[in-house]
Amino acid sequence: MRINPSHAVRMSKYFLPVLRETPQEAQTLSHRYMLRAGMIRQASAGIYSWLPLGFRVLKKIEQIVREEQDRAGAQELLMPTIQPSEIWKKSGRYEDYGKEMLRVKDRHNREMLYGPTNEELITEIFGNDLRSYRDVPKILYHIQWKFRDEVRPRYGVMRGREFYMKDAYSFDISPEAGRLSYNKMFVSYLRSFARMGLKAIPMKADAGPIGGNLSHEFIILAETGESEVFCHSDYIDLDALKDEAEYDGDLQPIIDRWTKRYAATDEIHDEEKFHREVPVNRRVCARGIEIGHIFFFGTKYSEALGAIVDLADGGEKALEMGSYGIGISRLVGGIIEASHDANGIIWPESVAPFHVGLVNLRQGDGACDKVAESIFSKVASLGSDIIYDDRTERAGAKFATMDLIGVPYQVIIGPKVVERNVIEVKNRKTGKSEEMSHDAFFNLLKA
Repeated sequence: MRINPSHAVRMSKYFLPVLRETPQEAQTLSHRYMLRAGMIRQASAGIYSWLPLGFRVLKKIEQIVREEQDRAGAQELLMPTIQPSEIWKKSGRYEDYGKEMLRVKDRHNREMLYGPTNEELITEIFGNDLRSYRDVPKILYHIQWKFRDEVRPRYGVMRGREFYMKDAYSFDISPEAGRLSYNKMFVSYLRSFARMGLKAIPMKADAGPIGGNLSHEFIILAETGESEVFCHSDYIDLDALKDEAEYDGDLQPIIDRWTKRYAATDEIHDEEKFHREVPVNRRVCARGIEIGHIFFFGTKYSEALGAIVDLADGGEKALEMGSYGIGISRLVGGIIEASHDANGIIWPESVAPFHVGLVNLRQGDGACDKVAESIFSKVASLGSDIIYDDRTERAGAKFATMDLIGVPYQVIIGPKVVERNVIEVKNRKTGKSEEMSHDAFFNLLKA
């Protein structure tokens, strides 16, 4: 049977530099586990190389985000990391953005910058090529590396200088139409995070340097969160997200359902309102991590950069715009902060680097090797990702590695289960093990 190498990996041949000890520079739990699990290595302050295990998770998160953006009607493109300074000067943000912007000059002494965001560039692209009211509405997005020169980068990928981000931009003819695009992205975000197994709470937010008067953050709860969160407990009903209406229906009821209740961070918390509107038994006070941020800012950039269309009556109109960001690399750390135990990471199945970790307790034993190879091939043929610990290590070391890297299912092969023609399957999330037939396990994977 031909094995797809993208689905099936042997640990003896895989680049997985696991660390037993925690490096001194690791400041948060996610940073410690990402370093120890061989997911990342620091190149310089706030800048990381993504090693094979971490890169697999990054790409799975990216694909979920991409699918939900496409589902919402957004169209993907790709913009460069380096941008000309002129467009930022037109918008007035070149000086306002401050020292977080990395400014450079090319060999012709032209002022350039490493893009921290893309409002200016996408507005110029749209304004140069589309000139009629018939050209809108449109939502364009890309997934690209960004750079912000944080004065104190910390917490690993949670607050680095270089980060991987999905940013989308909507163009509409009126504020009312712009709000519909905003609603599409709002629901798209709820769906994206629910698919990752996250309880992401939408909260009203300050627009900051992006601008505008309508903005929401999406925050996941974690003990190590950077912000204090105050909300109604209905906001963390993950099952409700999975049953929402499809995109071709009226989105406003969905938006109302998720914004009518009280939800705030410590920056905009109204304690009196919180106690007045939220029943005592429904109050949640916790820590949270921002993983997404959306904005509607009207004509701020379209007027400055000429994204103006001709109207049917012969007039002109600057387009109404919004922008929508998801920190994909930040999400890797955020998921770990929200889902772990003392032994390591507990990946939600949708973003796990591998679905199955195969542990051969008696490597070199003919019967055990035969069964392990059969399972290895079968799992890969079903399209599930599997990593096979075929090293001649002691059992304890193999179990510790599997727990650390967080594979959802561990299949354990040893002489006793081989003799009984069953396999032992451990659920990483619950910690429970059970013996089952080979067919029962394969049916579990198919389901």
